[in-house]
Amino acid sequence: MAKSRTRLILLTVAAATSAALALTGCANRSGGGGGDAADFPSKQITFYTPTQAGGATDLTARTLAEELEAELGQALVVDNRPGGAGSVGMAHLAGLEPDGYSIMVFPVEVSLLGHQGYDTDPADYDFLGIVNEQPGAIAVPADSPYQTLEDLVSAAAEQPGSVTVSNAGPGSIWEVGALELGRVADVEFQGVPFDGGAPAVTAAVGKQVDAVVAGAAEMAQAHADGQLRVLAVFTEEPVPVLEDVPTAGDAGFDVVIGSWAAIGAPAGLDDGVKETLESALEVAATSDAYTSFIEKSGNIPVFVGADDAAEFVQAEHERFAELLAE
Repeated sequence: MAKSRTRLILLTVAAATSAALALTGCANRSGGGGGDAADFPSKQITFYTPTQAGGATDLTARTLAEELEAELGQALVVDNRPGGAGSVGMAHLAGLEPDGYSIMVFPVEVSLLGHQGYDTDPADYDFLGIVNEQPGAIAVPADSPYQTLEDLVSAAAEQPGSVTVSNAGPGSIWEVGALELGRVADVEFQGVPFDGGAPAVTAAVGKQVDAVVAGAAEMAQAHADGQLRVLAVFTEEPVPVLEDVPTAGDAGFDVVIGSWAAIGAPAGLDDGVKETLESALEVAATSDAYTSFIEKSGNIPVFVGADDAAEFVQAEHERFAELLAE
């Protein structure tokens, strides 16, 4: 079984990705948009999210919007466009003018959905930066008989399909995370989809399932409260929010996978408009208010600029194509 090639260490992504990434189409479409850099921005900017209000992606947008308003001198209004695992909002953005007045916070699923039957392609967007990451993890109810990841995998090996694992729903990164663990361990889990990571975690707390794959931040409090036992994090190194938990690699399963958030706009931005947005985003994403919000939520604040972000998203898109084809 081929080892996972996922890398969530975004600050070094440029060195880890190939210069031959298929970005030509996106590059050819940039630099000719309808925005005028001379007076941009001169009016309100709409900040879309492809998710419901109140979730992690939405709150990321709202926190960034406050910082961006101060930097750009214009109001940013958050507009939620949920549906189709995020594809509804993404399709809406792709159809708008690339004038800089419509931007979106993209979850990792922008790199996944095109491989799962949705009409979504990262080439439809100009990415301005990556602003946070969340490692994945796997947990069981606190009184589960499975004390370690090896125990859980052994049970799945003995009775294929008998071990139930909740996830955030079809097309989500956590569904893929569970599939990847199954592939690496050469076992079959029975996936149980929910509408988001929080209800998937709640299902495990309530013992409706044997285990849950979700974001480390989404299960950290339940782990600390003794409601869940996190068996492993899907990272190369332990993560601060679950510093007492081993990595999957420590158990012999090389799974490194997680979520991230990118900010983007319809492809074809004027270069000057793009530079203005990228510069403002860097200030916002490295501000004390935003980094404090991300850290308190249990996630990891980062900032990766536009060029490296575009390469990273494309690399993820190509990697998920290989992973989901296996």
